Formats: sequence, C-alpha cells, structure tokens
Amino acid sequence: MIDFKKKMEEVEKKEAKENGHNEILLADEFQPKKKKVSNYLIAIIVIALVFSGKVIMSSQSTADWLAEKGFFNKLKHLVISGDKQIKGEADDRINILLLGMGGEGHEGPYLADTIILASLKPSTKQVALLSLPRDLNVPIAGAGWRKINHINALAEAKKKGSGGEASISALSEILQIPIDYYITADFQGFINIIDEIGGIEVNVENTLNDYSYPIFGEEKNPDYYARFEHLYIEAGNQKMNGSLALKYARSRHSLGIEGSDFARAKRQQLVIEAVKNKLLSKETLLNPVTVSKLINEFNRHVSTNLEVWEIIRLWDMFKDVSREKIINKVLSDAPGGLLVSTISEEGAYTLMPITGNFAQIRNFVQTIFNTGEEEIVKIEKLNTTADISVKNGTWITGLANKTATELKTVGLTVNDISNAPDRDVSETLVFDLTYGNKNEVLDYIKKTYNATQSFNFPNWVKEYQTQENAADFILLLGTNANNAY
Repeated sequence: MIDFKKKMEEVEKKEAKENGHNEILLADEFQPKKKKVSNYLIAIIVIALVFSGKVIMSSQSTADWLAEKGFFNKLKHLVISGDKQIKGEADDRINILLLGMGGEGHEGPYLADTIILASLKPSTKQVALLSLPRDLNVPIAGAGWRKINHINALAEAKKKGSGGEASISALSEILQIPIDYYITADFQGFINIIDEIGGIEVNVENTLNDYSYPIFGEEKNPDYYARFEHLYIEAGNQKMNGSLALKYARSRHSLGIEGSDFARAKRQQLVIEAVKNKLLSKETLLNPVTVSKLINEFNRHVSTNLEVWEIIRLWDMFKDVSREKIINKVLSDAPGGLLVSTISEEGAYTLMPITGNFAQIRNFVQTIFNTGEEEIVKIEKLNTTADISVKNGTWITGLANKTATELKTVGLTVNDISNAPDRDVSETLVFDLTYGNKNEVLDYIKKTYNATQSFNFPNWVKEYQTQENAADFILLLGTNANNAY
C-alpha cells in the first residue's frame, strides 16, 4: 500500500523548493518527457488505490465514501494548488483539437480521419463540438492547398510526434482563433479503450446500411469485392464494442441519409460523448484493474500537450455539463451548409468554402456560442455570365480549385480546371476569347486576381481556342494570385 502521508510530505517539500511555483506534481516519476493523458490516469490510480483500500478496511461503500470525501476534490488538491488558469480560460473559451487517425499498419497511418474542434466556455459551462471534414481544402505552409487531413501526416513525415502541434498551429491561423491544445488517438487505441471499459451504448438515430465498409488488411486484395464488408446497424439504443463503435463512426457509404459526411460527423460526436461518459464514470474510475489497463492503452495510442493539472482543472470545470449544454455542429456541403464539393485539378474530390475564402467559416466558428447558427454572407452575383478555363501556372497545390470555387459563387461557369503547360508563372494572366464582348467579367477577373490581360496568345491558347467547347476566358494563375484566404 502506498504511504499517502509520506507522499504528501514529499509533495509539500517539492513545492517549497520551487519558491511559490503553483503547479504541484505527484513525484518526479510522474513527469515523462512526452506529456500523455496517462499522467491523469496515473494520478487517479494512486488516489483510487489509497482510498479504495480505506473503504474496504472500514466496510464503507464506495458510493458513500465518494459522496462524503469528494474523490475528485482530493485529486484536484493533490495535483494543483492556487488558482492557476489554463490557456483560454481568461478569454472564456478553451479550444482543444481532437484528432483520430489509422495509426501503424493502416494505409496513410497519420492522415487525420476525424477532426473535431472542441470549444469550452467556462462562464456558461457550454461545450461546442465542430466537426471539420477531412476532405476540406485548406492552405498548408510549404505545401499549397491540400486536404485538411494532410496537415498531421506532413508534419509526422518530417518529425515523428509533431503532428498535433502542426495541426493546432495551422487551424489557429485558418480559423483565426487560438487553439492551444490537442488530443490525438489512433484506431487501435480507440478500439482497445472502449473494450476495456466494457463497451458503450449509443442511440443510433438512423439505420446504417453500408455495403462498402473497407476491411482492414484487405486494401490490396486482388479480388476487389473481398476488400469490403456489409455493415448494418439498426436504429435504436445499441451496445457496441470497440470494433463496432469504430465502424459506426467511420462508415462513409451507407445508403440513405447516413451516407453523407454530415451524418458521419454526427455519428463521431455521438460515439465520443458515449466514450467520455463511460470513461469518466465511477464504475471505471474506481476500478484499479480497469484503470491500470487504460493507462497502458493511453500510453501506447493517445498523446496530448495538456498538462496533468490542466486536465484536472478541465474536469473540475466541466464534469457536470448536461446534454443540452452541448452544441454539435458540422461543416458540410449539405443544403444551407458553408461548403461546396468540387473536383481538384488532380481529379480528387474536395470540399471548399462556398464563398471561396474562410471569412464566413471564421465568423461561424468565432460566434458559435452566440446563437449556434451561421450568419449567411450575401454574395453579389455578376450581371453577365461567362465560361472560364482555370489553369494553375504555379506549383501551389489546389490554387486552381480554390479559384474556381470563388468564380462559381459570383455566377460564372468553370468548365475546366487543370494545370498549365508552364508551372513557373509569376504574373497572373487572363486571355479574353470573346474579344471585348464581356467586359464586366473581364474587369472582375483582373481586379480580383490582380490579373494582366494578355493580347499575345501562346500556341497552347491558340490551340485551345479552336476547340468546340472553348471557354470565354482563360485564367492563367501565377504566384501573385495566391491571395488571402
């Protein structure tokens, strides 16, 4: 049995040596160089072992002891002292990025499959969960416009363990809000943790019927149809083990309403809420065997930049949050959504902001606690329609796709998105194939993209001009077209 009194004396001595520093750690062995959620669980198991022993010795029930002694109050005072605040608390908004990925053994192991921005408002005890689709096109420093799920993978390829920091840095800039914390988990950890807590219960809103759910390990099976299984989950309250919960959260090709990215994001939020409730239940936290196994799973599969005392403070502030205090939102291309689906110049399916830039999405994110509803931005349409061919003359990935989305929002038709013959163009050029018949459109293009009208048609433009369905304009994008997003 741990000598609790001796442990507290060691802590107090350590605090005195630190000359007033208001963060108290359990002991040096609880300070691994790589900060992990397991620190929290180690703290819990220390307290649980000590006090559950006292409960057994005194024949007092765990429930009675918990109510009388205040389990989490003791844990809070053990780990921290003073009124030190976590980042964002002073501004009444704490932002945490939740990332889920395949992990070792999966194709694209570090591509983020699940991306959720969790925002917590201390003054009202509200929590907002905003799901960001993995196909959303965003600017990535040094990589051009890529799908948002590439941020973590690109960082991990350069330096293992850097994906979380890179993700919160990039999304802080894109959304223009401070995102200070991240929690990442891989699929196997997700499965194991749910199994260790005895599974979860999820209220399945709509029957899920997916005939194309990919089977892990069968991605390259020569028999194409052997790569998939039929996933069927009835509507209603369902008990799920880790494997089924992961499938329910990841399914992308269900028949009917559950086949949309919007529905997928909602399912992910439901599963996360169910895991949180079961993980932080008395049944789990007061079972030393379960907690010990969870420590191992968190060590292997979960990482975060949250300190132990920050996790405990978050728990103390939001442990009693009710369901009606949770705002669930999803960025999607559904009717009334803020995104639009498109095909990139590389032929990939992507999602872009419906306005062509992130101004509307930023406003939505920044005001999510005000009304929970996005403010629709009015887009001024041009009086003249025209067809435009957009050519990417740079090595900035996704630039043509982004530009095409912007052109569509003002009523123009984009009939071609592709790479230009020359990819080292610095100055954006516009070729008017109507010869002055649509000057309103020409002026818009020149002003919006800092484009210069070229009267000298290169051979590839002359050849394009002879095609039956040639556009009214060719917009050749140079590096100066990579304007603010």
